[in-house]
Amino acid sequence: MTGAAWTERHQVALYLGSIAVGAAAGLLVPGVAGPAESLTMPVLALLLYATFLAVPVARIGRALADRRFLVTVLAVNFLAVPVVALALSAPLVGRPALLLGVLVVLLAPCIDYVVVFTGLAGGAADRLVAVTPVLMLVQLLVVPAVLALAVGPGVLGRLDVGPFVTAFGVLIVLPLAAAWLTQAARERNVRAATTLLDGGAVAMVPLMMATLAVVVASQITRVVSRPATVLLAVPVFVLFGVVMVAVGMLAGRIARLDVGGRRALVLTGVTRNSLVVLPVTLGLPGDLAVVPGVVVTQTLVELVVLVILVRLVPRLIPGRQGERRFTAGHAPGDDAAGMTG
Repeated sequence: MTGAAWTERHQVALYLGSIAVGAAAGLLVPGVAGPAESLTMPVLALLLYATFLAVPVARIGRALADRRFLVTVLAVNFLAVPVVALALSAPLVGRPALLLGVLVVLLAPCIDYVVVFTGLAGGAADRLVAVTPVLMLVQLLVVPAVLALAVGPGVLGRLDVGPFVTAFGVLIVLPLAAAWLTQAARERNVRAATTLLDGGAVAMVPLMMATLAVVVASQITRVVSRPATVLLAVPVFVLFGVVMVAVGMLAGRIARLDVGGRRALVLTGVTRNSLVVLPVTLGLPGDLAVVPGVVVTQTLVELVVLVILVRLVPRLIPGRQGERRFTAGHAPGDDAAGMTG
């Protein structure tokens, strides 16, 4: 068995181990948090580059034409998610800062590593990449509106939306453009491009391990600094993941999406925009200082949930016999039924 095959077979255990290593490093050597935080964006950008190498960029324009998938993704993220988030966070109404931390992260759909986990679960990563700009723009409108209703309009002036735009450029536009150039170079028989495409498949699991370890190491101290408060949000985040798996599966069936589309729908419903939301909350004053810790808590809970879903989603939404894995040169979802329009 090759090293790549071994890491793929044992990826869930490796990911959980990476989370544990990151937590141990952050707790035992607090000084590692700063360097780890500065590495988060570059490592995540590399992970997304490797992911986009496995998604033929030429397919993305065609994927955006799948209007049924787009409408269903928007409905799950901006109709179902607010209802679920508000219902689950109702017991926190008497704690405004805790409520803000829970809602600001749960209301924002992920625009970055959800693509990676979708690919690993055999979902339609190309279609999810295609709808990412729409998800980003709509959440900039919907999240402030729901927060104003739930927490009060006064809190909006304390939040900076700049990190959303920066993250979209660094984590989506640049890696996607680099992947397109690499794929175009391979079509011209450039040897280095072929090497990069082959290496992208081998690097997927190690890059995901590095991302998980770096993210956890950089943020774990924020969680343990206020354990009595942030741990109150843990049941909400766990229940959110469970409920959204069910909602995504139901919505996919109602919309009659194919296997790849339904898997992607479950992952986008579960995965939140924590790495982008966190910088938005870091400048909040004393009465809201707990909010970043709540956001980080959601990140840690979500990472464990996603590692489990990588294996669970293909079982809940089985594909056809002999379905191929997410590897370079093969877009996830190719073996499912064709895209619906």
